[in-house]
Amino acid sequence: MLRALAVDDERPSLEELLYLLNADPRIGSAEGAGDATEALRRINRALESGPDGPDAIDVVFLDIQMPGLDGLDLARLLTGFARPPLVVFVTAHEDFAVQAFDLKAVDYVLKPVRKERLAEAVRRAAAQRGTTPPGPGPRIPVHEPDPDHIAVELGGVTRFVAVDDITHVEAQGDYARLHTDRGSHLVRIPLSTLEERWRSRGFVRIHRRHLVALRHIGELRLDAGTVSVLIGSEELQVSRRHARELRDLLMRRTTG
Repeated sequence: MLRALAVDDERPSLEELLYLLNADPRIGSAEGAGDATEALRRINRALESGPDGPDAIDVVFLDIQMPGLDGLDLARLLTGFARPPLVVFVTAHEDFAVQAFDLKAVDYVLKPVRKERLAEAVRRAAAQRGTTPPGPGPRIPVHEPDPDHIAVELGGVTRFVAVDDITHVEAQGDYARLHTDRGSHLVRIPLSTLEERWRSRGFVRIHRRHLVALRHIGELRLDAGTVSVLIGSEELQVSRRHARELRDLLMRRTTG
Protein backbone atom coordinates (compact mmCIF):
# COMPACT_ATOMS: atom_id res chain seq x y z
CA MET A 1 0.00 0.00 0.00
CA LEU A 2 1.42 3.35 -1.04
CA ARG A 3 1.62 6.31 1.32
CA ALA A 4 0.98 9.45 -0.72
CA LEU A 5 1.37 13.19 -0.33
CA ALA A 6 -0.57 15.50 -2.68
CA VAL A 7 0.70 19.05 -3.14
CA ASP A 8 -1.37 21.81 -4.75
CA ASP A 9 -1.91 25.45 -3.81
CA GLU A 10 -5.47 25.42 -5.22
CA ARG A 11 -7.72 23.94 -2.55
CA PRO A 12 -10.43 22.50 -4.86
CA SER A 13 -7.78 20.76 -7.00
CA LEU A 14 -6.08 19.38 -3.89
CA GLU A 15 -9.34 18.04 -2.45
CA GLU A 16 -10.27 16.40 -5.77
CA LEU A 17 -6.85 14.79 -6.05
CA LEU A 18 -7.02 13.47 -2.49
CA TYR A 19 -10.50 12.09 -3.13
CA LEU A 20 -9.30 10.17 -6.20
CA LEU A 21 -6.19 8.91 -4.43
CA ASN A 22 -8.11 7.66 -1.41
CA ALA A 23 -10.49 5.80 -3.75
CA ASP A 24 -7.61 3.81 -5.24
CA PRO A 25 -7.09 0.47 -3.42
CA ARG A 26 -3.32 0.71 -3.88
CA ILE A 27 -3.18 3.89 -1.77
CA GLY A 28 -2.93 3.13 1.93
CA SER A 29 -2.98 6.78 3.03
CA ALA A 30 -3.07 10.17 1.34
CA GLU A 31 -2.56 13.58 2.90
CA GLY A 32 -2.34 17.05 1.41
CA ALA A 33 -0.07 20.10 1.49
CA GLY A 34 -1.02 23.55 0.25
CA ASP A 35 2.39 24.57 -1.04
CA ALA A 36 5.87 23.22 -1.71
CA THR A 37 7.36 24.62 1.50
CA GLU A 38 4.79 22.80 3.63
CA ALA A 39 5.38 19.67 1.54
CA LEU A 40 9.15 19.89 2.06
CA ARG A 41 8.69 20.03 5.85
CA ARG A 42 6.42 16.99 5.67
CA ILE A 43 8.89 15.10 3.46
CA ASN A 44 11.77 15.91 5.80
CA ARG A 45 9.76 14.39 8.63
CA ALA A 46 9.12 11.33 6.48
CA LEU A 47 12.81 10.91 5.71
CA GLU A 48 13.70 11.22 9.38
CA SER A 49 11.10 8.54 10.13
CA GLY A 50 12.74 6.13 7.67
CA PRO A 51 11.13 4.05 4.89
CA ASP A 52 9.28 1.86 7.37
CA GLY A 53 8.49 4.55 9.92
CA PRO A 54 5.03 5.87 10.79
CA ASP A 55 5.59 9.14 8.88
CA ALA A 56 7.03 7.61 5.70
CA ILE A 57 5.91 8.81 2.24
CA ASP A 58 6.28 6.67 -0.87
CA VAL A 59 5.09 9.04 -3.59
CA VAL A 60 4.38 12.76 -3.99
CA PHE A 61 1.70 13.95 -6.42
CA LEU A 62 3.02 17.39 -7.19
CA ASP A 63 1.58 20.45 -8.91
CA ILE A 64 4.12 22.52 -10.82
CA GLN A 65 3.03 26.15 -10.87
CA MET A 66 2.76 27.33 -7.28
CA PRO A 67 3.76 30.62 -5.64
CA GLY A 68 7.22 30.71 -4.10
CA LEU A 69 8.91 27.34 -4.35
CA ASP A 70 7.31 25.60 -7.33
CA GLY A 71 6.93 21.90 -8.04
CA LEU A 72 10.02 21.62 -10.22
CA ASP A 73 12.11 23.35 -7.52
CA LEU A 74 10.85 20.88 -4.93
CA ALA A 75 11.56 17.90 -7.19
CA ARG A 76 15.13 19.16 -7.75
CA LEU A 77 15.63 19.40 -3.98
CA LEU A 78 14.40 15.84 -3.56
CA THR A 79 17.04 14.50 -5.96
CA GLY A 80 19.64 15.42 -3.34
CA PHE A 81 18.24 12.99 -0.79
CA ALA A 82 19.51 9.43 -0.48
CA ARG A 83 16.07 7.81 -0.74
CA PRO A 84 13.52 10.41 -1.81
CA PRO A 85 9.87 9.60 -2.45
CA LEU A 86 8.75 9.05 -6.02
CA VAL A 87 7.31 12.05 -7.84
CA VAL A 88 4.26 12.24 -10.08
CA PHE A 89 3.63 15.69 -11.55
CA VAL A 90 -0.01 16.77 -11.78
CA THR A 91 -0.36 19.97 -13.77
CA ALA A 92 -2.52 21.90 -16.23
CA HIS A 93 0.49 22.61 -18.45
CA GLU A 94 2.15 20.16 -20.85
CA ASP A 95 5.19 22.40 -21.43
CA PHE A 96 7.17 21.08 -18.44
CA ALA A 97 7.13 17.39 -19.35
CA VAL A 98 10.74 17.35 -20.53
CA GLN A 99 11.99 18.90 -17.29
CA ALA A 100 9.87 16.39 -15.39
CA PHE A 101 11.50 13.53 -17.30
CA ASP A 102 14.95 14.94 -16.52
CA LEU A 103 14.02 14.88 -12.83
CA LYS A 104 13.11 11.15 -13.09
CA ALA A 105 9.40 11.68 -12.52
CA VAL A 106 7.32 8.52 -12.50
CA ASP A 107 4.54 10.14 -14.54
CA TYR A 108 3.14 13.42 -15.81
CA VAL A 109 -0.63 13.80 -15.43
CA LEU A 110 -2.52 16.67 -16.99
CA LYS A 111 -5.42 18.47 -15.32
CA PRO A 112 -8.34 18.10 -15.13
CA VAL A 113 -7.35 14.76 -13.65
CA ARG A 114 -9.25 11.73 -14.91
CA LYS A 115 -9.70 8.77 -12.58
CA GLU A 116 -8.33 6.29 -15.15
CA ARG A 117 -5.27 8.42 -15.92
CA LEU A 118 -4.44 8.89 -12.23
CA ALA A 119 -4.86 5.14 -11.70
CA GLU A 120 -2.18 4.55 -14.33
CA ALA A 121 0.19 6.91 -12.49
CA VAL A 122 -0.50 5.07 -9.23
CA ARG A 123 0.21 1.76 -10.97
CA ARG A 124 3.57 3.02 -12.20
CA ALA A 125 4.49 4.28 -8.73
CA ALA A 126 3.43 0.99 -7.15
CA ALA A 127 5.52 -0.95 -9.68
CA GLN A 128 8.61 1.13 -8.91
CA ARG A 129 8.12 0.76 -5.18
CA GLY A 130 7.70 -2.99 -5.63
CA THR A 131 4.24 -3.11 -4.08
CA THR A 132 2.74 -4.62 -7.25
CA PRO A 133 4.34 -6.48 -10.13
CA PRO A 134 5.12 -4.28 -13.14
CA GLY A 135 2.72 -4.58 -16.01
CA PRO A 136 -0.44 -2.95 -17.29
CA GLY A 137 -2.54 -4.00 -14.30
CA PRO A 138 -6.04 -5.46 -14.50
CA ARG A 139 -7.95 -2.39 -13.36
CA ILE A 140 -7.14 -0.21 -16.37
CA PRO A 141 -8.68 -1.23 -19.70
CA VAL A 142 -6.31 -0.65 -22.58
CA HIS A 143 -7.71 -0.02 -26.05
CA GLU A 144 -5.20 0.09 -28.88
CA PRO A 145 -6.03 2.90 -31.33
CA ASP A 146 -6.14 2.11 -35.01
CA PRO A 147 -2.76 2.40 -36.79
CA ASP A 148 -3.88 5.54 -38.61
CA HIS A 149 -4.04 7.56 -35.38
CA ILE A 150 -2.02 8.18 -32.24
CA ALA A 151 -3.51 9.05 -28.86
CA VAL A 152 -2.42 12.33 -27.26
CA GLU A 153 -3.55 13.85 -23.99
CA LEU A 154 -4.53 17.51 -23.87
CA GLY A 155 -6.07 19.14 -20.82
CA GLY A 156 -7.11 15.79 -19.36
CA VAL A 157 -8.83 14.72 -22.58
CA THR A 158 -7.48 11.97 -24.84
CA ARG A 159 -7.62 12.84 -28.52
CA PHE A 160 -6.51 10.96 -31.60
CA VAL A 161 -4.22 12.66 -34.10
CA ALA A 162 -4.11 11.30 -37.64
CA VAL A 163 -0.64 10.00 -38.49
CA ASP A 164 -0.98 11.50 -41.98
CA ASP A 165 -1.30 14.97 -40.41
CA ILE A 166 2.06 14.68 -38.62
CA THR A 167 4.78 16.54 -40.52
CA HIS A 168 7.71 15.67 -38.28
CA VAL A 169 8.59 14.41 -34.82
CA GLU A 170 11.16 15.85 -32.41
CA ALA A 171 12.88 13.83 -29.69
CA GLN A 172 12.69 15.26 -26.18
CA GLY A 173 14.25 12.70 -23.87
CA ASP A 174 11.91 9.72 -23.50
CA TYR A 175 9.17 11.90 -24.96
CA ALA A 176 8.45 12.87 -28.55
CA ARG A 177 6.83 16.08 -29.80
CA LEU A 178 4.50 15.50 -32.73
CA HIS A 179 4.26 18.47 -35.10
CA THR A 180 1.25 19.13 -37.32
CA ASP A 181 0.13 22.17 -39.28
CA ARG A 182 -2.22 23.03 -36.40
CA GLY A 183 0.22 22.70 -33.50
CA SER A 184 2.22 20.13 -31.57
CA HIS A 185 1.58 17.41 -28.99
CA LEU A 186 3.90 15.77 -26.49
CA VAL A 187 3.65 11.99 -26.08
CA ARG A 188 5.56 9.66 -23.79
CA ILE A 189 7.01 7.52 -26.58
CA PRO A 190 10.71 7.44 -27.55
CA LEU A 191 11.57 8.62 -31.06
CA SER A 192 13.12 5.23 -31.85
CA THR A 193 9.78 3.52 -31.18
CA LEU A 194 7.93 5.87 -33.54
CA GLU A 195 10.65 5.41 -36.15
CA GLU A 196 10.10 1.66 -36.14
CA ARG A 197 6.32 1.93 -35.99
CA TRP A 198 5.99 4.47 -38.83
CA ARG A 199 8.77 3.43 -41.19
CA SER A 200 6.26 1.78 -43.54
CA ARG A 201 4.17 4.98 -43.50
CA GLY A 202 6.91 7.09 -45.08
CA PHE A 203 8.65 8.46 -41.97
CA VAL A 204 12.44 8.59 -42.08
CA ARG A 205 15.10 9.55 -39.54
CA ILE A 206 17.13 12.56 -40.67
CA HIS A 207 18.88 13.35 -37.40
CA ARG A 208 19.19 11.87 -33.92
CA ARG A 209 16.50 14.36 -32.86
CA HIS A 210 14.18 14.37 -35.87
CA LEU A 211 11.90 12.01 -37.73
CA VAL A 212 10.14 13.45 -40.79
CA ALA A 213 7.28 12.42 -43.08
CA LEU A 214 8.61 12.28 -46.65
CA ARG A 215 5.29 13.51 -48.07
CA HIS A 216 5.59 16.75 -46.11
CA ILE A 217 9.10 17.66 -47.29
CA GLY A 218 8.80 20.73 -49.52
CA GLU A 219 12.48 21.18 -50.37
CA LEU A 220 15.82 19.45 -50.01
CA ARG A 221 18.55 22.06 -49.60
CA LEU A 222 22.32 21.69 -50.10
CA ASP A 223 24.51 24.53 -48.87
CA ALA A 224 28.30 24.34 -48.44
CA GLY A 225 28.22 20.63 -47.71
CA THR A 226 25.28 20.74 -45.31
CA VAL A 227 21.90 19.22 -46.08
CA SER A 228 18.55 20.37 -44.75
CA VAL A 229 14.87 19.91 -45.52
CA LEU A 230 12.05 22.41 -45.54
CA ILE A 231 8.79 21.34 -43.93
CA GLY A 232 6.28 24.14 -44.14
CA SER A 233 8.22 27.17 -42.94
CA GLU A 234 10.60 25.16 -40.74
CA GLU A 235 14.06 24.12 -41.88
CA LEU A 236 15.53 21.00 -40.29
CA GLN A 237 19.15 19.90 -40.54
CA VAL A 238 19.96 16.47 -41.95
CA SER A 239 22.93 14.69 -40.37
CA ARG A 240 25.65 13.32 -42.65
CA ARG A 241 24.90 9.71 -41.79
CA HIS A 242 21.27 10.12 -42.91
CA ALA A 243 21.77 12.41 -45.91
CA ARG A 244 22.42 9.73 -48.57
CA GLU A 245 19.48 7.57 -47.48
CA LEU A 246 17.17 10.58 -47.52
CA ARG A 247 18.27 11.64 -51.02
CA ASP A 248 17.76 8.10 -52.32
CA LEU A 249 14.29 7.88 -50.77
CA LEU A 250 13.25 11.22 -52.21
CA MET A 251 14.57 10.27 -55.67
CA ARG A 252 12.67 6.99 -55.63
CA ARG A 253 9.56 8.82 -54.48
CA THR A 254 9.70 11.31 -57.37
CA THR A 255 10.59 8.78 -60.06
CA GLY A 256 8.51 5.86 -58.81
